[in-house]
Parts: sequence; structure tokens; C-alpha cells
Amino acid sequence: MAVTRPARVDRSAWRGRRMSGPRHRAGGTLDRPRDHARTYHLHRLAAALDTEGLQSTVKTTYPAALHIFTPGAAMLAESIDCTPGTDDSGRLHWYYRWSWGEVLHDAEDPSAAAAKIAEVLSSR
Repeated sequence: MAVTRPARVDRSAWRGRRMSGPRHRAGGTLDRPRDHARTYHLHRLAAALDTEGLQSTVKTTYPAALHIFTPGAAMLAESIDCTPGTDDSGRLHWYYRWSWGEVLHDAEDPSAAAAKIAEVLSSR
């Protein structure tokens, strides 16, 4: 009795197809120029917060954010985002945002944003 092999399935048409959308590596960035600008503004805010006596860490994985901690009160913490927008004349402008999405301050003045953050965290 002769043994027959099952027919092979042609899988060449399946190569390159995915069941879901494009995949991104964990911790990768999606929009490099905007991510660079975002982390730049967050680092400026971190430096301003240091003068206010608050400790902060910039998380540079996507999406970048600034995590702020109050020394001696670990429960008092906040995450700040930086997002692009347009001003009244339609030009690109960056803004700091609270963790709940409300605009905190213009990113051109990190020391004023740091003063607002310090005021909110000290009142808690």
C-alpha cells in the first residue's frame, strides 16, 4: 500500500498580513519630532519643579509624562502631560495638562506652571 502525503497549503498569500493594525514596540515612540518636543518641555518643567522643592521624574516612553512626588507625602502625587495645540493665530503651541485633561499652563513658562503645581500639591 502506498502512503500519500496530504496536500500542502500555499501560504505565500498570507505573508505580510496581520490580523490587527500596525504593531509598535513597547516603550517606543510613535511621532518622534513631537515626542522630542514633548519631553523637552517636560524636562524644563521638571527643572522648575526642583526649585519649588518637588521631586519629579520624566517618563519618556510613549506617551511621555512627568510624574511629580511630594517629599514626605508619597500619596500626594500628580502626572503632567504636555500636548500640542494651536494659538489664536493658528500657530503650533505646547501646553501642560493635568492628569484629568484640563490645561494647566502654557509650556513657554515652566516656572509659572511649577508654581501652580506646588500650590495645588501643598493645599492637599
